[in-house]
Amino acid sequence: MRILVTGGAGFIGSHTLLQVLAQGHEVAVYDNFGNSSRESLRRVREIAGREVLLKEADLLDKAALDEVFEAFQPEAVIHFAGLKAVGESAEIPLAYYSNNVVGTLNLLNVMQERGVRRLVFSSSATVYASDNGLPLVESMRRGATNPYGRTKQQIEEILEDLGASDSSWRIAILRYFNPVGAHESGLIGEDPAGTPNNLLPFVAQVAVGQRPRVRVFGNDYDTVDGTGVRDYIHVVDLAAGHVSALQYLNEHAGVHTWNLGTGRGTSVLEVIDTFARVSGRTIPFEIGARRLGDVATSLADPSKARDDLGWRATRSFEEMCADHWRWQESNPRGYAPEN
Repeated sequence: MRILVTGGAGFIGSHTLLQVLAQGHEVAVYDNFGNSSRESLRRVREIAGREVLLKEADLLDKAALDEVFEAFQPEAVIHFAGLKAVGESAEIPLAYYSNNVVGTLNLLNVMQERGVRRLVFSSSATVYASDNGLPLVESMRRGATNPYGRTKQQIEEILEDLGASDSSWRIAILRYFNPVGAHESGLIGEDPAGTPNNLLPFVAQVAVGQRPRVRVFGNDYDTVDGTGVRDYIHVVDLAAGHVSALQYLNEHAGVHTWNLGTGRGTSVLEVIDTFARVSGRTIPFEIGARRLGDVATSLADPSKARDDLGWRATRSFEEMCADHWRWQESNPRGYAPEN
């Protein structure tokens, strides 16, 4: 197929490109490089030995969307593009609603006008209400608690309404838990702009000497060691989930939702300890107060993806750390050139 990947130069997008290219599909990337690098696409081409077309533009630019649909004639879309920092979303909510929700509406309108009815959407576990039991199951109540999560929840609801209105749509909603790791080559990986919003890239930057220490937000939770527990998934396993979802849509119409996680939890202190062991580096940390809105534990029930898609996460947390460290050690400043 011809597949348009919005946000394809980003962390998850670039790893998914490799999997899609390996399946023999033609790919075009639509990206404004607000949170990504052109270098990631160059490296994807190097690893894959395949060409990746690029349209540099914003989803808020509907004319540019029209142009890429006219030129590339995609048969399916994988939609990653969006702002994604929880804390930032509380500071600039209008930017998040505009970029994520309005941008997605522009994309859906162009898809509808062009007769493209196949979509894989990058959602998030942040859509779940905080009072749900564990592990989290797709049928549980939504109730995002921050603007970022609410943009994902609103988009999910829009997609469900769209599918209900027109049975020709084939839509996969993938709720991510905590993607980490990197491609085994060490050529592509996570390169956050500014201060990392997620734990493992922050730990990796401490290990490589870019930052002095990790701050642990709270050590009095009801968990194995008092620190927050999260479900981490290797980005390569996550990327494989997108390919599986796309294949599922070949045979199934309607709107379908899956968790992509492992069902296994790792605490903050376990993250630090494992990464220190894998990297051979000392990782200083300090204990601080809890962050507002953090929950003690978040775990996926990934059984629906296993049953429907034949997909499961196969890589251990130690493998996630080893691959992330290979990327970080080889690229201490990410995709930025060394001085």
